Amino acid sequence: MRNRVLVVEDDASNRDLLEDCLAIEGCEVRTAASGEDALDVLRQWQPSLILLDLGLPMMSGEEFALHYRAQPGPHAPIVLLTAAMDSADSAERVGAAARLEKPFDLDQLLALVSRFSPATD
Repeated sequence: MRNRVLVVEDDASNRDLLEDCLAIEGCEVRTAASGEDALDVLRQWQPSLILLDLGLPMMSGEEFALHYRAQPGPHAPIVLLTAAMDSADSAERVGAAARLEKPFDLDQLLALVSRFSPATD
């Protein structure tokens, strides 16, 4: 089973880079530039992992995660991608499975994504 990753990132260049790198690694990737867009994607597609920037416009990453968790499950693990100083607190508040501090190395990202890959039978 392929890893299905939703990338929620408002910076277009970061979003494109993440999408390209994950696709090269064999992931099925969808992207969203805002929390609202991400919730729309989730109405039609179930990821196995969500990579979430905290600093989103209008609806913060934390607000998105709380809205997502309030919906019926199952819920994909959330990995926070952030440069915020209080990211550990945010990760705890939203029940994030992990966090990756910006700037990060792509090898770190890929190792983290593989950690959350769905089991294959």
